[in-house]
Amino acid sequence: MRIVFAGTPDFAARSLAGLIAAAPGAGWSLPLVLTQPDRPAGRGMRLTPSPVKSLALAHDLTVATPMSLRKGPDVEAALQRIAAAEPDVLIVAAYGLILPQAVLDLPRGLRAGWMPKLSAINVHASLLPRWRGAAPIARAIEAGDRTTGITIMQMDAGLDTGPMLLAESIDIGADETAGHLTSRLADLGARLLVRALGSVAQLTAQPQPAAGVTYAAKIDKAEAWLDWSLPATVLARKVRAYDPFPVAHTRIGDTSIKVWRALEMPAAANVTPGTIVAVEPAGIDVQCSQGILRLTELQRPGGRRLAAREFLAGHALVPLQRFGPGPAHE
Repeated sequence: MRIVFAGTPDFAARSLAGLIAAAPGAGWSLPLVLTQPDRPAGRGMRLTPSPVKSLALAHDLTVATPMSLRKGPDVEAALQRIAAAEPDVLIVAAYGLILPQAVLDLPRGLRAGWMPKLSAINVHASLLPRWRGAAPIARAIEAGDRTTGITIMQMDAGLDTGPMLLAESIDIGADETAGHLTSRLADLGARLLVRALGSVAQLTAQPQPAAGVTYAAKIDKAEAWLDWSLPATVLARKVRAYDPFPVAHTRIGDTSIKVWRALEMPAAANVTPGTIVAVEPAGIDVQCSQGILRLTELQRPGGRRLAAREFLAGHALVPLQRFGPGPAHE
């Protein structure tokens, strides 16, 4: 089996690592890896390769980094390069570029007689049809879902609309962040992908149900500003959903503060939402429309993440001060 792999972040690198480990014993080869171009990162904004590119190069795999596969000067060369790899299947995991039908049609396909041909397979981080789209992990946490999972699906030209080949669910921890859940799902995705490719003869394609479709829109930085007119339950979920990106924010005066950890508290005071009702070493309690949100880990601009006790040592806060909603809600 000749596999062209397309992916970019660490989530995708776990699947690529699984393929690399399984390839010798299974008789698979990886003639080409597609990933997004190097991006500026870090304080110095130096061009940095994606985790997938770094892993591929470490294993002497050929890497291509087209800017687009739909339009522009890179397209024709990229299509020719994929075709030259003579793939049987294209494996996609969090690639970040839209794949037109012309790309999906290039591989020869697995299993003769499978119609439409099984030419492209996606590792998707939700239990489809719930949370199709760009940010299924964060949206699941934000919505308060108790379970999620991985779906190995046959790709078509739609947005995560193809038939399902294999799926497995996991529980979402009560205090789990998007970063931690992403790591667990990445490992699960790698295992399911290897299992699916190792049992192609037994795979069946199940159409996605028409009921229960939801869309996981890409997270916008403006969403990260905490709106204190929302219930504490909702805000606590947002803090977890936006860790590690874009990180929940609030502000006091002109100072923006990142909120990395927060807990919903059962008590409530009769004050305006956003008002600090208690300042303790364990956390800063803030009134919401319903309930109180205790901020337990914060970060000032240019500073490092600090537990509430350490944060308060260098940034005095007192009850009845108010946190602002941020520009997204003004």
